[in-house]
Amino acid sequence: MINKNQAQGAVKNLAGKIQEEAGKLVGNPEQQAKGLQKQVSGKAEQMLGNAKEVVKDAREAVKHAAKHPA
Repeated sequence: MINKNQAQGAVKNLAGKIQEEAGKLVGNPEQQAKGLQKQVSGKAEQMLGNAKEVVKDAREAVKHAAKHPA
């Protein structure tokens, strides 16, 4: 399942790509740069979401192992 940070990061990344391409299309380097910044921000947020999922999965594994020792 995808978490909030992963979803928001993906949206920011996509919006940044669109903004970058629009900037290229109209010859506006400022818009291109803003698009690239938005992509970096989106990717960072996705990575945060991924890290949260890893922690959540590890927590669940520890709980499971505590309830069902080998």
